[in-house]
Amino acid sequence: MGADHELKAKCKKCGVVYMANSKNGTGRMRRHMQLCVRRDTRDVGQLLMSQDKGSLALSTKRFDAEHFRELITTAIILHDLPFSFVEYEAIRATYQYLHPEITLVTRNTLKADVQKMYSREKARIKSMLELSPGRICLTSDLWTSIVADGYLSLTAHFIDKDWVLQKRILNFCFMPSRHTGIALSEKLYALLCEWGIEYKVFTLTLDNASANDVFVDLLKNQLIENNALIYDGSFFHIRCCAHVLNLVMQERLKDIDSVVKKIRESVKYVRGSQIRKKKFLECVNLMGLDSKRGLRQDVPTRWNSTFLMLDNVLYYRRAFCHLELSGSNYKDCPNPYDWEKAEKICEFLEPFYNITCVFSGAKYPTANLYFPTVYTSYLSLKKSETSEDAYLSAMAKAMLTKFEKYWKDFSLILAIAIVLDPRYKLNFVDYAYGNVYGMKGSPQFLEVKRNLKLLFTEYSKGNVSTINVVTSLPTPIAKLFTEEFNNFESQEQTVMQKSELEVYLDYLDEPKHLNLPLVLEDELKQLKEEIDRRGGLQGLGIAQVCASSNATDFL
Repeated sequence: MGADHELKAKCKKCGVVYMANSKNGTGRMRRHMQLCVRRDTRDVGQLLMSQDKGSLALSTKRFDAEHFRELITTAIILHDLPFSFVEYEAIRATYQYLHPEITLVTRNTLKADVQKMYSREKARIKSMLELSPGRICLTSDLWTSIVADGYLSLTAHFIDKDWVLQKRILNFCFMPSRHTGIALSEKLYALLCEWGIEYKVFTLTLDNASANDVFVDLLKNQLIENNALIYDGSFFHIRCCAHVLNLVMQERLKDIDSVVKKIRESVKYVRGSQIRKKKFLECVNLMGLDSKRGLRQDVPTRWNSTFLMLDNVLYYRRAFCHLELSGSNYKDCPNPYDWEKAEKICEFLEPFYNITCVFSGAKYPTANLYFPTVYTSYLSLKKSETSEDAYLSAMAKAMLTKFEKYWKDFSLILAIAIVLDPRYKLNFVDYAYGNVYGMKGSPQFLEVKRNLKLLFTEYSKGNVSTINVVTSLPTPIAKLFTEEFNNFESQEQTVMQKSELEVYLDYLDEPKHLNLPLVLEDELKQLKEEIDRRGGLQGLGIAQVCASSNATDFL
């Protein structure tokens, strides 16, 4: 009771006194509790009046110091911050403002937290690899920094216990010189033992560096001695398809045409100063073109960047012509003949760019896309070889020579992968090899068929779970051969006594619509379930083995 004989209340936190009579006591109490500067928000058991319709709600949840440290550790890792970040004076002041009783950590404590998180995540991934029902496909690559330090990356591609395709970077570690085959073999085998997967490896995808051939032979022999590989390692080594395609394209593009040189100089001119960029932007707006698309400068060692540069410059063709007429110092504008030639070059490179994008996929299976995309490359080169344009014809001939060199060294397991895609099976392999070598039932096709049966026999010995994953090819790639292959397959149906594997391979499918999901009929599903029960056609674990790891993905 106050001196004025009025009922009053006093806040226990801040000491503020306010009226507490029945008329306005509860209202003032509610408003004061919302504004009190000393209110303790850590007590989650305290019920407060919510601002929304006067309902009861819990106050701010209790501050968890351990969770806060984990969030800070995660932020340091994700944003590549230095450990000293937590010792910055302004950062510490910010944390104390948010919660005065917060426990501030030092850089050494943060370092220990990062190491604990690494150990915890490593154990989790190790458990995923152990529980994976199939084998594991590996990709690896080497990278040298600007200060000549070597680094080795190792990535695992596998299907987890829930039949979800997974990609995990196992290691990105220092690799001392020299990068010989023996040193690489010892390093990678040690990493496999560290992760406990030395007996679960299926394939290893690498680029075409000369040291990798020695490296693979040594590692394969060591794994064979431990009886860790299927079929004596016949399917172990896979050459990076994206790297092979890059070598094929570079065979001709290294002698770049004068048209491409003009376009390259045009891009350099526009990007040379802010005044030129502004002038070019005015020309783009005047021509009614989209200025957000932008210009790209190519990198000579990456042919796909040359394609992207040509594609963008052709879009801004009218802007470049207007820039030349505007009285500037721009002297490298291509003439009408040059623009026409650039369009032909861009059209020639586009299928190969699409194929590179398919090979470089990370979130979908790529093994079953190898054979049709490589065959599409062959069709495109053969078509361009007979072109009336002398330049395109010469380019295609040079690339075709390089292509045939690598085609002979084809990957058996990737040819088998397309057989396990119900849209293609063995008929497509026979059809593709028939078009390449001019004969049905070629030795290459018979080799694929023989190894398929041997692999099926190997897996029939165990009880391997399966999953059916179908990845559609992009329509521009698929439409090149779909109709011809459907006609070819319709002539190849036979009726005879067959094994379960042969019944699966020869099952009469509907015509292929490669850009749409596949819907299997009940009869085929029942047949596949029976085959799965006895060994598993799809238990191979070949998920994503077309492209090797690129070290730049981790930097």
